[in-house]
Amino acid sequence: MQGKKLGKLRVAILFGGRSAEHDVSRASAANVLRSLDPERYEPVLVGITRDGRWIAADAGNGRGTGAKELTVPEDGAQFSFVPGGRGRALLSENGREARDMPAIDAVFPVLHGPHGEDGTVQGALELADVPYVGSGVVGSAVSMDKDVAKRLIRDAGLPTSRFVTVTAATMPSYDEAVRAVGTADVFVKPANMGSSVGVSKAGNADEFKAACAQAFRFDRKILIEESVPSVREIECSVLEDGEGLTRASELGEIVPDSKHGFYSYDAKYIDAAGAALVVPAKLSKEQSDTFKTLAIKTFKTLCCEGMARIDFFLSGERILVNEANTLPGFTNISMYPKLWEASGLPQDKLMDVLIEHALARHKRAQAVSVHR
Repeated sequence: MQGKKLGKLRVAILFGGRSAEHDVSRASAANVLRSLDPERYEPVLVGITRDGRWIAADAGNGRGTGAKELTVPEDGAQFSFVPGGRGRALLSENGREARDMPAIDAVFPVLHGPHGEDGTVQGALELADVPYVGSGVVGSAVSMDKDVAKRLIRDAGLPTSRFVTVTAATMPSYDEAVRAVGTADVFVKPANMGSSVGVSKAGNADEFKAACAQAFRFDRKILIEESVPSVREIECSVLEDGEGLTRASELGEIVPDSKHGFYSYDAKYIDAAGAALVVPAKLSKEQSDTFKTLAIKTFKTLCCEGMARIDFFLSGERILVNEANTLPGFTNISMYPKLWEASGLPQDKLMDVLIEHALARHKRAQAVSVHR
């Protein structure tokens, strides 16, 4: 790897990872790479394998605009940060002594799901004392855990759907679940997963049993939620700048094709016609203002930083906060960047704001003494 180019920030893009959203991350990272201004940034690609190894991934992952996803090498030089090294990184290969590489100025973790979006990688980056994009350990962890997030949202007085959280040891019957959430149709989902992985709808005891088994494949804790009737899925992107000012984007609506029933993983990433993205969403000004206010309140309630996509349900006049995604998708069809583009902020400028936030937050953290 070459030395730092004069005046450019070295930005490490982390992608891949150990979660079921590994492939989505690779697609998001390709879009982030294309969006980084080559006059301002020198990207350093770090692929995380499915078994958790961090591999230098610059070779074969050029800036070409045609690549739909980045490749995670199965072998090659292993990348690691030095704890407390303020961006100092090491490369080691074939058992040889680790060698220094030029320091990293900031990290963009383009990781979705467990072991990336849940505070674990954020904790490692805190220990390395390197600036990074997005929420910190607390905001990442509580937003990723749907059980904890919904409890905080509910306790803050924000509207959310009825739910019950269970483990294998506390599994209710279908009838007990229906009584708990108040609807005969229920949604069953892993507590810690994104991209609708492991989510199923159930309307009878057999479907409920199968849905729970599917959700338990991905987590030891699952949520059972009410099925909201005639629901519209509304999304809002929230962005915090380097000065700590938070703003909400224009709103978008997800309209899944009727054959999917809801915005499933297949509708998002497999079926090209699985869902329509309506930007801006067709809402009254009063509704739009309400969604934006709730989005920022949710962002702050869950201790989010930098960015988050806040997802809502709209059923008649009933507005419900569904969840917050602290590392939302950045694929070419992802709502987070699309909503900012519709709000007058193109993706290359969005990258600038996110990286500036990371640097400013880290600088503020350096001013806080941890010693007596």
